[in-house]
Amino acid sequence: MKVHVGPVAQPELEAAVIAAGAELGPVADATALIWFGGEPERFAELDHPALEWVQLPSAGIEHWVAAGALREGVTFTSAAGAFAQTVAEHALGLMLAGARQMHLMARASKWSRPEGMRGVAGATVGIIGAGGIGGSLIELLRPFGVRVLAVNRSGKPVDGAAATWRSDDVEGVRQLLAESDFVVIAAPATAATARLIDAAALDRMKPGAWLVNVARGPLVDTEALVAALDAGRIGGAALDVTDPEPLPDGHPLFQHPRAIISPHTANPKSLMIPALARRVEENVRRRLAGEPLLGVVDRTAGY
Repeated sequence: MKVHVGPVAQPELEAAVIAAGAELGPVADATALIWFGGEPERFAELDHPALEWVQLPSAGIEHWVAAGALREGVTFTSAAGAFAQTVAEHALGLMLAGARQMHLMARASKWSRPEGMRGVAGATVGIIGAGGIGGSLIELLRPFGVRVLAVNRSGKPVDGAAATWRSDDVEGVRQLLAESDFVVIAAPATAATARLIDAAALDRMKPGAWLVNVARGPLVDTEALVAALDAGRIGGAALDVTDPEPLPDGHPLFQHPRAIISPHTANPKSLMIPALARRVEENVRRRLAGEPLLGVVDRTAGY
């Protein structure tokens, strides 16, 4: 099997292809493409009739869906699950920072002790989109003795969760919002999840609860969130992703006393490339062995 890495070459990904036992080659001769360094709109430049499989570099594929680039007849795989550990670490860091008011102390220019500090231990944590990231976060939270409530697409019980609901179970989602001290968003961006956290959802959250988003910005209604923070209806919001993204200079969320913003750094390049290389090597090995690939894209579901 000949594999091409592009439209931009990446040495670690090329090394992963070779380590798996495949041969690198020009895209015209390749039946597999490891996509790196280009927007989905450029896929037509590299596509050809003999292409059978494309490995995408990210877990979210909403840009590929929007561009209409997921051509029929080609198997696409995402990096879903490959970055779960590092994103879960970031989510935990945001939870701890919000609970302990670290952002206020980091911004302070004089010695002062913020009010409202709390702990994570013993809290109820709701995870909406309890897949790979959610599972990794649950493992990280075990020493804290938290109670976990989970929402996923299937409703299949999540290991470590006290309760699991299907994503279309409206009453279940409402119960999660009402009971959670921390609501963590880790769901994919699809038409069904757009503005999942709107004004009504924020109103259902516990007073003092924190919203943590490590998924995609459009899952949260930013205007409704700012209004809820201004009114003190929730304890705070810790966001690694925003809508719009990047946030415009001077946006009220940057210095809001109830908000923590990290600039989409839950999966930094220093950690992303090695993790992606491991996924590439594993999927190339599986392809050569005729085994099922990891992260096969469901075009209907949008991830």
